[in-house]
Amino acid sequence: MRPYHRGTLREEALDEAARIVETDGIGALTLRELARRLEVSHAAPAHHFGDRQGLLTALATQGFARLAAALDVDDFLEAAVAYVRFATVNERGRFTVMFATDSLRADNPDLAAARAAADEVFRRGLGTVTSNSPDEALAAHALVHGLAQLYNSGAVARADDAVTLARRLAPLLFDRE
Repeated sequence: MRPYHRGTLREEALDEAARIVETDGIGALTLRELARRLEVSHAAPAHHFGDRQGLLTALATQGFARLAAALDVDDFLEAAVAYVRFATVNERGRFTVMFATDSLRADNPDLAAARAAADEVFRRGLGTVTSNSPDEALAAHALVHGLAQLYNSGAVARADDAVTLARRLAPLLFDRE
């Protein structure tokens, strides 16, 4: 067992949890497996997260905060691209957990606040386009989220990377002002 330095285990655990989800799927993530990979006692992750649902909720909360930061750009097209890049390249494990709602504590105030902040940043980017629909926010989210999900699942041919596809598809839905 490796010694752990106070204050770093929580972040290390979240990073490793995201790697486990990305490589092995959400079902492979357990506190015991996380402890084994981090070379710490089985009780160490439980100390920080309580249980598996607490770990997943913390990972999703962190994911929404990181998504909000990634989306903080001045143009909807760039926000769309940033969303797809986040979901398919940079934070694939966190992205998977963020939308595994049955596995999360829906009443967690930190999760709700992080999700709301990410939604607000994304909606702000919509102010840079001319809408073709009163449901622009839903349409925009459906476009980028759907593309990311299709790409991550392998349902979209990978001749182009997901970011290139986002750059091509987003202008079809919205006109720049």
